[in-house]
Amino acid sequence: MDIPLIELGFIPPDPVAPDALLGVTRQQTNPKRWGGAGWAVFVEVVTAAGVEVLEQHAVKGTFVTDAGGMAFGLPHGVVIARSAEQIAILLKAAQSHQVPVTVRGGGLTTEGESVAFGGVLLDMTGMSRVISIDADQLTVRTQAGIFWHSLAEVLRRQKLDYLSAPLNLTSSVGGSLGVGGIDVNSPRLGCSADQALALQVVTPTGEMVECSDSVNAELFQRVILGYGQFGVITEVTLKIRPFTPLAMHYFYYTSLRTALEDLQMLDRHDASDYSGILTMMDQVVNLLVAFDSDEREAAFMANWRKRLRGHGETAFALRMAVSYARRPWRLREALWLAGRKRELFPEFRRPEHMREGKIVDRTVVFSRAVWKFWGGRQMIIPDLATSEEKFIEAVLRGNAVCKKYFPHYTLYCVGIKLREDHRAHYEMSCIPADATERAYGCEFEPMLGNAVYSRDTLQSFKNEIYDIGVDIGASYYRFGGMMKAYIRRVFGDAIVDKHLALKRQADPAMILNRDVLF
Repeated sequence: MDIPLIELGFIPPDPVAPDALLGVTRQQTNPKRWGGAGWAVFVEVVTAAGVEVLEQHAVKGTFVTDAGGMAFGLPHGVVIARSAEQIAILLKAAQSHQVPVTVRGGGLTTEGESVAFGGVLLDMTGMSRVISIDADQLTVRTQAGIFWHSLAEVLRRQKLDYLSAPLNLTSSVGGSLGVGGIDVNSPRLGCSADQALALQVVTPTGEMVECSDSVNAELFQRVILGYGQFGVITEVTLKIRPFTPLAMHYFYYTSLRTALEDLQMLDRHDASDYSGILTMMDQVVNLLVAFDSDEREAAFMANWRKRLRGHGETAFALRMAVSYARRPWRLREALWLAGRKRELFPEFRRPEHMREGKIVDRTVVFSRAVWKFWGGRQMIIPDLATSEEKFIEAVLRGNAVCKKYFPHYTLYCVGIKLREDHRAHYEMSCIPADATERAYGCEFEPMLGNAVYSRDTLQSFKNEIYDIGVDIGASYYRFGGMMKAYIRRVFGDAIVDKHLALKRQADPAMILNRDVLF
């Protein structure tokens, strides 16, 4: 007897169903394309000053969308960033002629933040050079358009490494500092932005300014986690560290709540160097724990391993086999999980990146796995960032929304150690106002594959995740672009109006990364 697919837990997508629009309140769509008034004069001015504007359709088409594949827009022209001086010329002319400028690094946004709806697309990858390394002071000065994996390759030649970088290392350094940059060592080291000691910034009016916590501190505070609203980051001084191989351990859970509780316990007691959760739906919950030194690993095994309620891979596989044997009607789900494991897990243990059981090139391992198994022609990753106390509730509620909409999805959960001055430093950002020593974030990512969903179905899913944030008083890692209608609901009029006034003061023509936040 054929069993209907819906009874097996598979709900087919509704790409153009007649009822696709019913009950869906569209919160934000692509911004209106800039009309192009004064474009020819603007191009003439910047070209005379030595700035090349590429207007060929083939070049512009390269930047038509971002990693999300949900927002589409075409710039009038593209400028490849070459120097801070060139960017200063560009922004001064853009202010004068009121031409929008959209800045793009790795293009890994998912809400259209790095998509240009007319005007200039400024491609920062032309500034990808490491300027200097100070091995004694453990700092590096680099241009901001460099990808994290390229920076890591340069540092490795001197047996050095970055501290905290995004999980996907094909993002640019400058772009990460503008939104945070969160990895599995963020519970100990904070986000990527916390590693920035100084920045060179070109302001929206074209001034080149060096800033840090002690020099032009107000600009530094606005640019870090500022979503590109207050300047273009052109150079960065970052804290670095000696390179160490990575000893990784995996613990498996069938209870999402239990895994989250164990994750927070480890973070609270500083029991590991890296920690985070990756899931296959909520059936296979993987708590990963890793160490930079044998001493730290030994201390964990002696004091904390026995307190974890997760299982090793073999024991967990046996438990899952027994569970599904008792529930044969869920065979399709079991087969999907087994196939996913068979394809994904070897990527974290590729022999060419291992030495004596330790990962020696996590930049390759994690970037390869993230992009290969989580990327696609469409990618939506709504998220919630909360205080420690609200985190479990937020994840469980978000998980229920995922189950409602999609047959397959993954969660990525991680803690973020906060700066002592984070309230002033990250006033309107992914760091929630009520967080104290650390915050937590969870990304909710459907496994879309080649399935085609209507845009309204995907928007409805995202809205339900964002509504949880509004309800519990959380924030978001991605709160710009197509979801900017939520900004006032989350932060309140006072904070938003304050930053809007600062934006208008810094960017009188409102040309830099417009329609991302304001």
